[in-house]
Amino acid sequence: MSFQDKVVIVTGASSGIGAATAIKFAEEGAKVALVGRNQEKLNNVAKKCGNPLIIAADVSKDEDAKRVIEETLRYFGGIDVLVNNAGIVSRTNIQDNGVIPVYDRIMSTNLRAVVVLTHLAAPHLVKTKGNIVNISSVAGYRIFQESFAYCTSKAGLDHFTRAVALELAPHGVRVNVINPGPVKTDIIENMGATKEIAEATFDRMGKMTALSRVSESDEVADLILFIASDKSKAITGSSIVTDNGTMLKSNDMSPLDI
Repeated sequence: MSFQDKVVIVTGASSGIGAATAIKFAEEGAKVALVGRNQEKLNNVAKKCGNPLIIAADVSKDEDAKRVIEETLRYFGGIDVLVNNAGIVSRTNIQDNGVIPVYDRIMSTNLRAVVVLTHLAAPHLVKTKGNIVNISSVAGYRIFQESFAYCTSKAGLDHFTRAVALELAPHGVRVNVINPGPVKTDIIENMGATKEIAEATFDRMGKMTALSRVSESDEVADLILFIASDKSKAITGSSIVTDNGTMLKSNDMSPLDI
């Protein structure tokens, strides 16, 4: 799956799935734009990506999203693949005081930012007959406790993917979404949990799956590269689940019960 000289934007590239994806694209010869909020973490990922473009940005801010596209075009001259991976999660209960600002923050990052970046990148992807891979979650299919905002954002992302895939198909641009189950990243620690609590949470997540395991970021990254490659030239508007059988098990456990 060579991506020699292809220009790839990866948001949320400072850690987890985004970092693993950026590294793998670089290994396949791509010119990678690393996008994230943490400059230090981006610098560490960049060391494994050859000579990438590093863009410290908060994609939930329109001016930052615009800068991501403009700097990529200025530095590399085009865009072939957009990987919308940046996402956040937080507990949300509809009766909680102060839940609406939390909901707004989650929706701004997980859904609205994807819409904005897709809008800005689409004309350039049309020129290259490129494609978009959005990173959603099995939370787009099923409900987890205390997670209505996150689940809503991912369900919206899935349907947005299908709508835009239909719109851009006549232009030769494919748009797909990947729905992982539990993946071992730093997302739990980013919520304020200790490393020990995060490990315990991932152990509990593993029990929520039919295969009794939590994925590594590399596994999702491999799938992203496959979907972005010419090997998947017939795939568009699809939601690809990689969840270790999470959706096969019936339970009401919350993965955020930390």
